[in-house]
Amino acid sequence: QVQLVESGGGLVQPGGSLRLSCSASGSIFSIGSMGWYRQAPGKERELVATITSSGSTNYADSVKGRFTISRNNAKNTVYLQMSSLRPEDTAVYYCKAEKVVMKVTMISVADAWGQGTLVTVSS
Repeated sequence: QVQLVESGGGLVQPGGSLRLSCSASGSIFSIGSMGWYRQAPGKERELVATITSSGSTNYADSVKGRFTISRNNAKNTVYLQMSSLRPEDTAVYYCKAEKVVMKVTMISVADAWGQGTLVTVSS
């Protein structure tokens, strides 16, 4: 069983910064890709950024140059540093872990999602 717990959301003014964290717990051997997704009210969930275990990153065009994703493989943790925040960045941000291999079985389990953390950008 893999659990993801996000933290770091909150209210920030336009132009401000926030750092989100997501830690995976459980008897984990390895995690393939980790990423952040977001869902604004009335909209579908969308990809924000992903990072592989080797550090390759991918960003949505809307956040390129403003957001930075990073991870600590030893801690099974992924971060999202958000800068120059805009009101349109307001959303619930979800963490996702893919290709999670468990120590006991050495088998990959289904993708895991966190419960989400709310980011509100408003003056």
